Amino acid sequence: MAGAVLVVAVFGLLSTLTPAQGQVRPIAQTASPKAGPGARPAAPPKPPPPDCARAKCLALTFDDGPAESTAELLDILAARKVRATFFIVGENAAKHPDLVRRELEAGHEIADHSYTHADLGRASQKEIMAELTRTQDAIRRASGVTPVLLRPPYGSTSERLTKITRELGMAQVLWTVDPLDWEHRDTAYVERRVLEAVRPGYIVLMHDIHPTSVRAVPKIIDRLAAEGYVFVTVPELFGGRLTPGKEYVQRNSGDPQGLP
Repeated sequence: MAGAVLVVAVFGLLSTLTPAQGQVRPIAQTASPKAGPGARPAAPPKPPPPDCARAKCLALTFDDGPAESTAELLDILAARKVRATFFIVGENAAKHPDLVRRELEAGHEIADHSYTHADLGRASQKEIMAELTRTQDAIRRASGVTPVLLRPPYGSTSERLTKITRELGMAQVLWTVDPLDWEHRDTAYVERRVLEAVRPGYIVLMHDIHPTSVRAVPKIIDRLAAEGYVFVTVPELFGGRLTPGKEYVQRNSGDPQGLP
């Protein structure tokens, strides 16, 4: 008799732990609503990029890094939820792989700016290939991604470079606004030059290796955001993947369509 009671008790306990026949309990409902200690919350889905044929889009781009001042810039961009495009020098990627990874994790676009800041427009085919592939390798080792954009240093390009970038699957990105921040290490000067020159669809060139330029970014973003500008990466500015070998300088955006 005692054995029968024990069997009934065991089966009764199991019935409380097992779903009824034919029923499946969704995993999400059985999971604890609270994450365990140290667990990372799931990242929210990224919103779709703006339609830059209608919105007042602007691409902020930064050359020559990463450097120590890049960390401050990344903090500034994160606080304002702005994504930019970083044209990285391969030597600096090898020195600061942690900053390259941080750029990627923050959602910025990572791009090639040669390994030694070489004049690619005057370089031989062998020199161009070495400068580009070494930078690609350094960025890939640091971040796991291979850039599809190139900004030739000094804006110096050539038919030879165009042919090679086409073969390597890389578009060439130049710029529309250059505040000459490498020459004028003056924050107020850089702010004024950018704010006076920008138009919807423009690409702004700055250098994250100069602290004076980094300190100009908050006011530039805040002023232009108040005027209705939307900050995007270079691929977003042009609606997606760019054509390898082709040069990009600006696009019609926002105002040309008669929008405020």
